[in-house]
Amino acid sequence: MIIRKATVEDIPEIKNIIDHYAKQEMMLPRSLSELYEFTRSFYVCEIDREIIGCCALQVSWEDMAEVLSFAVREDFREKGIGTQLVKTCIEEAKDLGIKSVFTLTYAVPFFKKQGFEIIDKQRLPHKIWAGCIKCPKFPNCDEVAMLKAI
Repeated sequence: MIIRKATVEDIPEIKNIIDHYAKQEMMLPRSLSELYEFTRSFYVCEIDREIIGCCALQVSWEDMAEVLSFAVREDFREKGIGTQLVKTCIEEAKDLGIKSVFTLTYAVPFFKKQGFEIIDKQRLPHKIWAGCIKCPKFPNCDEVAMLKAI
């Protein structure tokens, strides 16, 4: 198992993984153009040259970053891959001098195990006005906001 920065060649497979969960309304869909634009934010997990998971880190303010587009193929879940992807993003956030990391998720039990706590979305005004306002679920988002101090 290798966790590494994504390359542009990985984007179609990242999109396939995200689309699988987006069709189940378990995460938001991402367009190819959006994924290519944020290639440098993504990490992938690779086993035998096959992409089986992804996760991105985006800085949203001077002291805060978001873990997003987190997904692991169903046939590789419950093997610690998601934990490693999130830990990698948190380490990068620390290296950048970020003080806290947040996520908007349906995977509350998973993120609780990673040390995230549920918070009110109102604590994330920069996210709400930068990203959420463009979302088709806005303003009736049912994702849970979670935060981890690092």
